Amino acid sequence: MTDRDPLAALAASPSAVAPAASAPTALRVAKPDWLKVRMPQGERYQWIRRRARALNLHTVCEEARCPNIGECWQSGTATFMLMGETCTRGCRFCAVQTARCPAPLDPAEPAHIAGTIREMGLSYVVLTSVNRDDLPDQGAGHIAATIRETQARNPGLLIEVLIPDFRGDAACLAAVAAAGPAVLAHNVETVERLTPRVRDPRAGYRQSLAVLDHLRRTAPAIPTKSSLMLGLGESEGEILEAMRDLRAAGCAFLTLGQYLQPDRRKLKVVEFLPPERFRALEQAGLALGFRYVAAGPLVRSSYRAAEFFIAQALGRPRPAPAEPSPGVAKGTA
Repeated sequence: MTDRDPLAALAASPSAVAPAASAPTALRVAKPDWLKVRMPQGERYQWIRRRARALNLHTVCEEARCPNIGECWQSGTATFMLMGETCTRGCRFCAVQTARCPAPLDPAEPAHIAGTIREMGLSYVVLTSVNRDDLPDQGAGHIAATIRETQARNPGLLIEVLIPDFRGDAACLAAVAAAGPAVLAHNVETVERLTPRVRDPRAGYRQSLAVLDHLRRTAPAIPTKSSLMLGLGESEGEILEAMRDLRAAGCAFLTLGQYLQPDRRKLKVVEFLPPERFRALEQAGLALGFRYVAAGPLVRSSYRAAEFFIAQALGRPRPAPAEPSPGVAKGTA
């Protein structure tokens, strides 16, 4: 073992042996300086917010209370959440509201999403969604229609789609892959031991790995991506094991970020990982063979730096955000 071996260094660390000790008072003190961000502001931010309200669109940036919302929206980047703002699952880390039977799908949503992205002048966009276990196809057809409509109205756009597990249904996965996104993403969210406590009972660690592996085998031309939230009590060794599992499933891109409790009803933060821990994990992920790893306290599964690299990795260098259509800078719809 040498200091230059990131995998060996992490495996030898004390936190690789056992999960981090619980710190129930962690949220009663101020967050570390590295987690402090500016309040969202700016003309483009306000325009996206108003546009989403006017067309009844939903962004995961707001629903998940992402700390990067101001930076991303002001720079012209957004992650749209399809099929409404209500999920049929109740994961204990997620701020999105839940119900057994959410409202019907909006048939105009694909056109509204496509038009808004065109007005924003984007070259890379992330489309994600709630889970819709109540629908016969779990919403796969709606997601596929949105991808096609968005691509048709935005030639040259790179679309990353962050999908549910569809309960492992091969037909649902095939429908989304056939729509031709540039990247297929599905998040395992946490390490295997913590999955039953963190995710809805219908979601499983091995099921998520099987989804990624199936996509790798059936749509080999489309790279896959996944994400882990850290600070829930996982050990360094468990993180490395999850990263190895993702590589074995063919995952090409990985993001690692700090879990932040969205409200008092959700899981508490066990540990705030410092930036240097994330840097070490990033090097370990690269050593395992990921094409790109974005790791940091404020990194989320949809992350601008990762999107920039992915665009380059796909041979489509991402230009600077285009100027929005007339009226956008003034905050009009």
